[in-house]
Amino acid sequence: MVEQVDVLVVGGGVNGVGIARDAVGRGLSVWLCERDDLASHTSSAATKLIHGGLRYLEQFEFALVGKALAEREVLLRAAPHIIWPLRFVLPHQPHLRPAWMIRIGLFLYDHLGRGRRTLPGSRRVRFGKHVTGAPLRDEFAVGFVYSDAWVQDARLVVLNAMDAARRGARIETHTTCVSARRDGDGWTAELAARDGTRHFVRARALVNAAGPWAASFLDEVVHLKHKHTLRLIKGSHIVVPKIFEHRYAYIFQQPDRRIVFAIPYERDFTLIGTTDIEYHDDPSHPRIDADESSYLCDAVNRYFKKQLTPSDVVWSYSGVRPLLQDEAGSASEVTRDYLLDIDQDGAPLLNVFGGKLTTYRKLSEEALDRLAPLLGNDKPAWTADAPPLPGGGERDTDELLADIRSTRPWLPEKLAWRLVHSYGTRARDLLGEARGLDALGENFGSDLYQAEVDYLVRHEWATEAEDILWRRTKVGLRVTPPDVERLSAYLVGKR
Repeated sequence: MVEQVDVLVVGGGVNGVGIARDAVGRGLSVWLCERDDLASHTSSAATKLIHGGLRYLEQFEFALVGKALAEREVLLRAAPHIIWPLRFVLPHQPHLRPAWMIRIGLFLYDHLGRGRRTLPGSRRVRFGKHVTGAPLRDEFAVGFVYSDAWVQDARLVVLNAMDAARRGARIETHTTCVSARRDGDGWTAELAARDGTRHFVRARALVNAAGPWAASFLDEVVHLKHKHTLRLIKGSHIVVPKIFEHRYAYIFQQPDRRIVFAIPYERDFTLIGTTDIEYHDDPSHPRIDADESSYLCDAVNRYFKKQLTPSDVVWSYSGVRPLLQDEAGSASEVTRDYLLDIDQDGAPLLNVFGGKLTTYRKLSEEALDRLAPLLGNDKPAWTADAPPLPGGGERDTDELLADIRSTRPWLPEKLAWRLVHSYGTRARDLLGEARGLDALGENFGSDLYQAEVDYLVRHEWATEAEDILWRRTKVGLRVTPPDVERLSAYLVGKR
C-alpha cells in the first residue's frame, strides 16, 4: 500500500519539525520521518540559547543578528515554560576589545530587529557592587550586562512535533528514508522502520531537512547532482558542579578572540561551551576530546577564582553543526545563516542547508512561503502569532509553579520546578489525580517516576532510556547505572 501526502519531510531536528508544523497548519498533509529520535543530533547539542549572536556583529552579520533578535521575542511568547530570559555578564578586558567597541555592539544588539521589547537593555556594572563579581578573579573591576534567553532545546523540537501531530501531521521516529525517486508529478519514497516494517509514501513535495546529512541524502538516497557543500563544525560542551550561586550567565572573551559561555544549568550545575572545530568523521557520534576539555577549563579559569580541571567534568556532549560552506578561514567565523534551495525540475524538492536554533521558525515560514504555492496552497504564514506550543498556555511560569505546588503540597519543590519548566501546563496532565508520590508509580532514580515515563512514551515518542534521560529531561545527570538498567528494562516492556 502506498500512502499519499502533500509533503514528506526527512529529518526530525528543529528545522524538520518546524517545517512540518508550518505545513500542516496551512492545510497540507504531512509525513515526517526521523532515522533516530527527535532532536537526537545537532538540535540537542547546542549551547541552548535563544539569542541573536552578539559575536556575529564583529563579522558584520547584521541581517542574521536582527532576524534572530526579532525571533527571540516570538519564541519567548510561544514557549514561556521552556524558554526564559537570561542576563549575561561580559567582564571587560581592554586588551581584547576596547570598551567603546563593546558599548556600540551592545547598543546595536539592544535595537536590531526590534530585539528589545520585553527584555531589559544592556548596562555597565562594577563588580565590587554587583552579585556577579564575587566568583570573578580580583583583576576584573567592570563589565557589561545584556539580555538573551535560555531554551530547553530538545524539548523545543518535541513540542513542535507534538503541535504538528495535533494538527494532523504523521511523525515517525526510528524510521529511515532509504530511497526517494522523482517520477511524474510526485516523489515515491521507501521508509524503513526499526522493527523492519516498510512504508511506501507518495508525496507531492519532498523536504530534505537532514541536517549534517543533507548533502549525503542528495547523493545516496535521492541520487541527484547538486552544487552544495556543507562545512561540518564540531561544538563541545562540558558540565561541572555549579561554580556560582546567582542566576546570571557569563560570556568570556578568549585570547583567540572566540567566546565561551558559563551558564547556570539544571539548578546544580554550570554549563560551559562551546568549541568550534572542523569535523570530518561520522556526524552520528561526535565526542569531546581531551584538548577541547582543557580548552574550556582554561577559558573559564582565566576569569573565575575557582579553578577547574577536566576531572571536574560530570558530563560532556558534542554536536556537529552543518554550516554553509563559505570562505571563512576559521571554524568560528563560518556563517550561521541558512539557505533554502528549491529544485523544481519536476516535483518540488526543498533542501535546507545551515541555520541555527533561534531562527528555526523563521526558516520554516520562509520555506513554506516558497513551497506551498507550488502545491496550489496560498494560505498565509501563521506561526508568528499562533497560540503557544503545548504546555505554554500560561505565560507566568512562576504563577503556574505556585498553583501546582499549592494544589499538590506533597510534591517536592525541585520536582515541581522541573516538571513546570519541562511541561508547562501539561504538568497537570502528567500528574493527573495523584495525591502523593506513591501514586506516581515506580521511581527510576532521582525524581523520575513511572507517571512521567509513561507520559513521555504516550505523548512524546520516547522509546529508549537515553530519549528520556538526556533529551526529554536531563535526569541523566543524577541517576546511577542501575537506575538506567531498570528504566531500559521497563521501556522494553512498553514497546
